[in-house]
Amino acid sequence: MDLLEYQGKQVLAAAGVPVTSGTVATTVEGAVAAADAHGYPAVVKAQVRIGGRGKAGGIKVVADAAAAAAAAEAILGMDIRGHTVEVVLVEPACDIAAEYYASFTFDRSARLHLGLLSSQGGVDIEQVAARDPSAVARIHIDPIDGLGDDAVRDLAARAGLEGAAAEGVAALLPTLYAAYVAADADLVEINPLVVTGAGAVVALDAKVTLDDNAAFRHPEWAEWRASEDLDPRERRAREKGLNYVGLDGTVGIIGNGAGLVMATLDVVSQVGGSAANFLDVGGGASAAVMAAALEVVASDEKVGAILVNIFGGITRGDEVARGILQAVVDTGIAVPIVIRLDGTNAEEGRAILADHLSDRLRSQPTMLDAARMAVALADRGAPTP
Repeated sequence: MDLLEYQGKQVLAAAGVPVTSGTVATTVEGAVAAADAHGYPAVVKAQVRIGGRGKAGGIKVVADAAAAAAAAEAILGMDIRGHTVEVVLVEPACDIAAEYYASFTFDRSARLHLGLLSSQGGVDIEQVAARDPSAVARIHIDPIDGLGDDAVRDLAARAGLEGAAAEGVAALLPTLYAAYVAADADLVEINPLVVTGAGAVVALDAKVTLDDNAAFRHPEWAEWRASEDLDPRERRAREKGLNYVGLDGTVGIIGNGAGLVMATLDVVSQVGGSAANFLDVGGGASAAVMAAALEVVASDEKVGAILVNIFGGITRGDEVARGILQAVVDTGIAVPIVIRLDGTNAEEGRAILADHLSDRLRSQPTMLDAARMAVALADRGAPTP
């Protein structure tokens, strides 16, 4: 779950990371009142779950109430790369002496946490890394050992920080790492992490992504989740308890098991198609679950065909086949469905499907064959963009 900036700052502040104070507003009047309260100059910042706000005009420094009103009116309702601004954060302007970049995330290939620090903050870190890889210092952190003082001082030195700035940033990094761990985050990123004219180190921005798998430990996330600007398809899937990610292709994908679904996406791409979604129905494929999955996938107007790729393990293939048939009857969808069924009792399952195959419901023996057929049907039936 990606948090808005002000929500991310709440996470960091709770762990002791110094952040800029601010007030959230959803109206022009509220933004002006907040700016008046904080004093001028102030900053009006769009709250969206995507980068590039500044380039899009979503961050404005204002000198008085009239400017604050004009900025809020321009930003609220603004579209920033497909995200509509519904909330702004109003903060007092900061006296910036230097800007840095700091983040912690998980390096899955190394199976370790990864810390990044750069003296070139305030710009896209990807551009910095592409232009000068040495400008981004890296450190891998064993979760058992944690992040020690010597390690952060070395990281600050390798990032090119010197003097009081190096000491201040090095002192903050263990607290930021502690916030990352305590929040069960996939990512905490501060860009820019600033040193003020008075020498204070402050998080001027905050990007925090939380690990959904840890939600059971964090009932406080419910409020943040309610504010997510989900794709309508993803919202419908969440309401039905489905693990769904919307994509931009024309072949709807349903499978049981994340690895199988990922492999299915790869095979669809390999045969020249594009996936419209990732949908994992998990270990069971009952009629109710399959009906919910088919309904969500078919609700995407771009989908020209649906590929159902099921490997029966504990769940038997004959049960899966009956569930799919019942789901097709229950949903009544018109989009053609291609089924690949394998694993436990797969032959029995395919025999059950055989009596019901038609132009709308087709079966293929292998994942590759099923992908080829689904792509061909999608190319034939998907609406022209």
